[in-house]
Amino acid sequence: MRTLLSRATQVDPSFNVGLGLVLILAVAEIFAVTSYYVSRIRPARTSVQAVATTVARLPAPAASAPATAPPAANAAPSPEAVPQTPPPSLVDQLLREGVELRDRGDTTNALARFEEALDSEPSNVAALEEIAKTYDSMQLYDKSNDVWRKLHDMGPSAGEAYELADQRLKLGVSTPATTDAGMANASLDAAPHKDVGGNAEGSVMGITEVKAAETTDPDAETNLALRIGIKKQPGTTVDHTKVKILVEFYDTVGDKDVKLTDADVNYEWLTAKHDWTDTNPEVLSVTYLRPKTGVGSPESALSEAAATVRPGQKGRAKSSTPESGKRKYLGYRIRIYYDDKLQAVRAEPSRLLQLFPASENSSAQ
Repeated sequence: MRTLLSRATQVDPSFNVGLGLVLILAVAEIFAVTSYYVSRIRPARTSVQAVATTVARLPAPAASAPATAPPAANAAPSPEAVPQTPPPSLVDQLLREGVELRDRGDTTNALARFEEALDSEPSNVAALEEIAKTYDSMQLYDKSNDVWRKLHDMGPSAGEAYELADQRLKLGVSTPATTDAGMANASLDAAPHKDVGGNAEGSVMGITEVKAAETTDPDAETNLALRIGIKKQPGTTVDHTKVKILVEFYDTVGDKDVKLTDADVNYEWLTAKHDWTDTNPEVLSVTYLRPKTGVGSPESALSEAAATVRPGQKGRAKSSTPESGKRKYLGYRIRIYYDDKLQAVRAEPSRLLQLFPASENSSAQ
C-alpha cells in the first residue's frame, strides 16, 4: 500500500519541462499578438488625430476672406443689390413712337405723338426738336422755323438743340417775313441744300422750297397745292430749254398699293418769267384735286419742260385710265433735270424715294 501511494504522487521531470516550454511559448505568442495590434492601433490614432486637426483648422483661413473667398458671381445677389432700371416715362415713350412713325413715313401720326409729349411737358427740348425736324422733312419750313425759333429763344440751356436751331435759322429758308426774292438771296448765301436721301444738289439747279397747302373744299376729298421754288446755283448760266421738271402725286389703292394718282393735276407758273436769267427762284404751283363724286382722268406724271410753259398759262397732266379700288392721297415726288442730268429731288413721305428711286438721267424714265 505504501509503495503504491508513493509512486502515484511522484511527478515526471520531463513533464514539468514540457509544461514550462508551453507556458513560455504561450506568453511569447500573447506578447507578439499584443505588440502587433498595439503597433497598428497607434498609426490609426495618429491619422485620426491628424484628420481631426486638419478639420479643426480648416475654418481658420476664413478670417482672411478676401484672399480665399469664392468669386462673388457664384453667390446669388440679393434683391436689394440688383439695380432696378426705371421704366421709360410717358414723354420718352411718345418720342420714341413718334420717331419710329416718322421713319416709316407717317409724319401725321408722328406729329401727333410729339404734340402729345409737348402737352405733358411744354418746355421739353427733345419734343420741340423732333417736331421741327418732322416739319423740315415735310418741307413745311414756315412751321419748322417757328419751332426752331422757340428752341433758339431758350438759349444755351437747350444744349445741342440750341446750336442746331441757330444753325438752321441762319439758312433763312422760307421764313415768314421774307419774300420770294429774299428767300432766293438767303438761299444763295446759305450752304448747299441736300435732297431727302442726303445727296448734294446738282451743280446747275436746286430747290429752294416746297410748300404743301391743303384747301378746305366741301366738294373735294383732297384739294392740295404744292408751291415749288426752283433756283439756279450761283455763278451758273441756265439754258431754259434744257430744264425738265417732273412732279408726281401718289395714292394708296385699297390702303396697301402705292400708285400714281388718277386725280386732277394742274400746274401754273407763279413768277412772270421762268428762264432763270436772274438770281430769283422761279416758282411753280402744282395742284392735286380729287372730287368727292367720281375720280379725275389725268395722271400726275407731269413731265413738261419749263420752256414750254408761258407766263400766266395753266397746264394739265396726261390722262390715264382710272383703276378700281378706293384711292387716298399719299404724297408727292419732285425731280429736277438739267441737260438730262438729275439736279434735285424731293419727296413726302420720304419712303417714296425708296419705292421709286430717282434715275440719274431723265432719258432713263
